[in-house]
Amino acid sequence: MTAPAAPNDPLWAETDARAHVRAPRSDDDKYRRGVVGLRTGADEYPGAAVLGVEAAWRSGAGMVRYIGPRRAEDLVLARRPETVTAGGRVQAWVLGSGTDAATRAPAETSALRDLLDGEVPIVVDAGALDLAPDASAPRILTPHAREHDRLRAALGLADAGADRAASVAETARAVDAVVLLKGARTLVAAPDGTLLAVEAGTPWLATAGTGDVLAGIIGALVAAAAADHPRLDPRRLAGLAATGAWVHGRAARRASARHAGGPITALDVAEAVPAVLGEELAAGSQPR
Repeated sequence: MTAPAAPNDPLWAETDARAHVRAPRSDDDKYRRGVVGLRTGADEYPGAAVLGVEAAWRSGAGMVRYIGPRRAEDLVLARRPETVTAGGRVQAWVLGSGTDAATRAPAETSALRDLLDGEVPIVVDAGALDLAPDASAPRILTPHAREHDRLRAALGLADAGADRAASVAETARAVDAVVLLKGARTLVAAPDGTLLAVEAGTPWLATAGTGDVLAGIIGALVAAAAADHPRLDPRRLAGLAATGAWVHGRAARRASARHAGGPITALDVAEAVPAVLGEELAAGSQPR
């Protein structure tokens, strides 16, 4: 069956992103700034946990909780000792970065399903994507092209083909969640047909770990929004996802510019995020 044609995908602009970045207020505490939890990383890929946690902190989270393997936890604390490694209040989760569904323990699967069946919004990445179709929590799925193909196969959908916009829109409807399809032109689709495009990056972003950074950025933005409005509808989540992709791309460009337009690492991108957010908040405070 041929997928319905997707609507035009409006390009997400700087002004759009600015509207989804929450400025800190004088009466904020760490909970009102947003608490993001990450259940990411594995013994084989502990760096994914470090990168996601770093990105969440750099994106303005009031608190970051990390739950994961001991090796990854030790590396997270060595890099960001302010990270909390005990359970507690969370306003958004990031799940799956740096994990592999094929080697996931049954107890971990059960823990992930419990979160995915809750009410807290979740950024679902990499090794948790296989659990997303059966979930009920508000979700932002962040697959790359191959992961998107596997997700569509699990949903019983036809091969994505060349029309990325139509395929990601169909996937979002089928999974009843926001889907962010990573690429040189990142596409964000919501179940209601909303479709957004982000072209803020640089080809240097095609390097290991940058997807982990993106998930951490989005998680922090969602947590901040949920701290003010706990029930975020899919269209708002789509806007937050697109904003995360825009900030991620702009941070990559800024990081590359520091090296005369040369190559960057994922950690370079995370470290450039505060300057990007600072510029947007400053611009948003200027009189019109």
